[in-house]
Amino acid sequence: MKIAITGKGGVGKTTVSALLSYIYASEGRKVIAVDADPDANLASALGISKDEIKKIRPIAEITELIEERTGAKPGSSGGIFRLNPTVDDIPEGFGYKCGNIILLVMGKSRPAASGCFCPEHALLRRLLRHLVIERGEVVIADMEAGIEHLTRGTAGGVDAFIVVVEPGQRSLQTAESVKNLAEGLGVKRVCVIANKVRNEHDLVFIKNNLKDVEYLGAISFDDTIMESDIQGIPSYKASPHILEEAVRIKKNLEKAV
Repeated sequence: MKIAITGKGGVGKTTVSALLSYIYASEGRKVIAVDADPDANLASALGISKDEIKKIRPIAEITELIEERTGAKPGSSGGIFRLNPTVDDIPEGFGYKCGNIILLVMGKSRPAASGCFCPEHALLRRLLRHLVIERGEVVIADMEAGIEHLTRGTAGGVDAFIVVVEPGQRSLQTAESVKNLAEGLGVKRVCVIANKVRNEHDLVFIKNNLKDVEYLGAISFDDTIMESDIQGIPSYKASPHILEEAVRIKKNLEKAV
């Protein structure tokens, strides 16, 4: 399974990414959890301690690795560098291992709106393609609110592109935009997970406003999830009910694969 997860900021995509990573890992599967959001929070959602998180170096910030693999210094643009750098050893060599999960934090590859195509961006794109196309593990990528890291060649290898939504017009508008972008890149399956659902009214609103998008299931609004974030406890430990809902979603996800 190769899964990319996105959604509007704050909808809970990182929580969903952590839940699915945990469920697959608990079944004995090898999982590579990719934090491809510049505002990296997946380590916390997986229950990694603050002291350990400080040891994790985002790939985009490992300057010596970028220069070695691309032949150019990070931050440079317009010069000559390798567009197909070697990346197959990066998960084991630079990822953080916790049980059956290897966490890879991608980091931010370039200044916002710079428009450059830089060595670190080339490395991150090549790494993501390697994970999706060439690896045998379950790969779950927590993306930013878009599909910047995906290329046409990578998108075709994604089994499911999941958009996390919450009750609200803006969240659903983001889902529609992401769906169109993903399909334009050749993603075969775009799905939706409803999060923070308070009642049946919320669920009806979301379903009525989905336009030709596969619905995988819902995760209830739960105060214990907010409290677990404050205390640094992963959601799969904080709420057995939420974990059960995520297990059902995972089963629905696999039905059509």
